[in-house]
Amino acid sequence: MEQATKSADHAELSRQAEVKPFPARPEAEAAPTPKTPVQAAPAAAAPAQSAPAKSGGRRRLLLAAVALVALGFAGNAGYNYWTVGRFMVRTDDAYLKADITAIAPKVQGYVRQIAVVENQKVKAGDLLMQLDDGDYQNALRAAQSKVSTQGVTIKRIEAQVDAARSSVAEAQAQKVSDEAALRNAQTKADRLKALAQTSAATQSAVDDAVAALDQAQAAVTGASAAIAAAEANVAVLQAEQAEATSQLDSLRLDVDQAQRNLDRTVLRAPVDGTVANLAVREGDLVSAGQKIAAVVPLDAIYVEANFKETQLPGIAPGATVAVTIDALPGQTFTGTVASVAPATGAEFSLLPAQNATGNFTKVVQRVPVRISLPEAVRTSGRLRSGLSAVVDVDSRTSPGGN
Repeated sequence: MEQATKSADHAELSRQAEVKPFPARPEAEAAPTPKTPVQAAPAAAAPAQSAPAKSGGRRRLLLAAVALVALGFAGNAGYNYWTVGRFMVRTDDAYLKADITAIAPKVQGYVRQIAVVENQKVKAGDLLMQLDDGDYQNALRAAQSKVSTQGVTIKRIEAQVDAARSSVAEAQAQKVSDEAALRNAQTKADRLKALAQTSAATQSAVDDAVAALDQAQAAVTGASAAIAAAEANVAVLQAEQAEATSQLDSLRLDVDQAQRNLDRTVLRAPVDGTVANLAVREGDLVSAGQKIAAVVPLDAIYVEANFKETQLPGIAPGATVAVTIDALPGQTFTGTVASVAPATGAEFSLLPAQNATGNFTKVVQRVPVRISLPEAVRTSGRLRSGLSAVVDVDSRTSPGGN
């Protein structure tokens, strides 16, 4: 009641301050004007008392409703955790991967033609680019010419071997003739020696017969040596023939290598996929082993998730995985654990940790886990290598899981 009275007085004073009367006479100014207190109507206090009561009731209803909703959410979350969530092993350290094939020439040359463009889909065996093959065609023709020349050389040596074998046969025949002459000289010398003992033959005739015998023996010896020389010549020519044949095999390998180098001037797609990272233009000089493009097999894409070592007990090949990709919000794909890496990622790092020296701080390690995706998802064309993902492994589906 007092508050209402004070409010009425304050309003009256404000109205009086706004009214400016005309100047009055001095005696009128001296006479004070009595102030009559304004009494507020009893009915004005009623709304002021009922407003807080209504506001407090609405607040309590709102709080009760919020509490019921929160309790419902909490109950639902608890139920989901107890029935599903406690069996799920989650990580957001997961990315889509593909076994990207780097395209690099095996020979050096200038790029003559590029048959593809960036992000073009190709099939295995499709032409990607071609290098200038003029030098390699010349090298192939030179190697083929050497093979032809070596073939002629081998034929010449074969003819020489045949001639040497004929010389051996001739020497053998000469030896047979010399041996027959030796036998005749031996018989004649023996007969003249017998006749000389009875003085039927002169000593001069005996001497001539002995000399003829010695000549026949020398002829036989010479024939044997000629045979040996002819046979040695045959052996030498046969060795030359074998050497020439071996050189021919080497020259044929050179032809094969020249053909391979010529074929390598044509670069084709090794697998089905999409061309990416095309880093050359026509006319560029490329070297052997220089990476000039890549083929990404999007149809064989998979997920690589890096789980903490403390999460591994619930993960095994064959387990069902729920995969959510950041680039495709609101969509969940079902995958399968394909394999678990045999070592942590730190074991394959460029500078692995050396925990045997200095101060030690234990860090939870992560193990890469490969997750395969269904074929319909892989061939949809919406996935890209390197995209981020969140995976949930259902440990209940793991072999031996609870």
